[in-house]
Amino acid sequence: MNEYLRTALGLAASGIPVLPLRAGKVPFGNCRRCANNACGGRPNMKSAGPCTCPGPCHAWAAATTDPDVIQSGVWLRTWTRATAVAYHPGGAGLTVVDLDNADAMTWAHESLPATQTVPTTRGEHWLYLGAMQSANAVRPGVDIKSTMAYARWLGFGTGTMTALPDAVRALAASKPAPAGPTLPAGTVPASAVGGECRHRTPAFLERGIAMAEQRITGASEAVHATVYRTFLAVLSTHGQCGCLTEDHIARLFTAAQAKGETARHCTEAWINARNRLGL
Repeated sequence: MNEYLRTALGLAASGIPVLPLRAGKVPFGNCRRCANNACGGRPNMKSAGPCTCPGPCHAWAAATTDPDVIQSGVWLRTWTRATAVAYHPGGAGLTVVDLDNADAMTWAHESLPATQTVPTTRGEHWLYLGAMQSANAVRPGVDIKSTMAYARWLGFGTGTMTALPDAVRALAASKPAPAGPTLPAGTVPASAVGGECRHRTPAFLERGIAMAEQRITGASEAVHATVYRTFLAVLSTHGQCGCLTEDHIARLFTAAQAKGETARHCTEAWINARNRLGL
């Protein structure tokens, strides 16, 4: 039993759902059956699905407190390649305010009530009792990790955990909504907007857009590259068939911006994908 497995079992016994992380401090990729969310996703994901994969697929959604799962064959093989342990804060009824730099820590000391604090590589994790929606970049250098997110386990830290304050909830509530696509003229040709798909059914398009949203939302690393590849895949299938609408594009942009992409990066990725395909 390696140190990561021992740590995971100890946390699980305390009611904290855990999962292994690989090199790069990110979750392990999905198995072949779950690749590109082909399984439909797990029931506890934003878009609930039927997946019951026994492996640690779907990142935070696989986090568990079940020792039989954590020590099962497929998980044991993963633990031998793990480089860290992560946990699902929301699943444990917690919220992590992730402070990435000195300015963010200064702001927290001035603006938030003291609580349990864990040092990180670049800053600190402030742990509060209570769960809420997760949100990235709520202010410079500050992310909120709770439901539908994972945090790397770095120890118990110091201090006494206090109740989740309204000031933290307000950060997520006040975060501006993702901007819609602001595409230059000619980015989406008239022949590719608002028409009827000549070779696929509307259900196929809806499923494809939903899977593209999930692919972006589930990205745990290389978000820029994932967004570009997803845009490329959508355009390669529907860029010329007359069924792709501005609403579909807006959904993809919204998913990307929820992962921290800017409107400018989304536009550039969309244009680059179109240029790659000669559209």
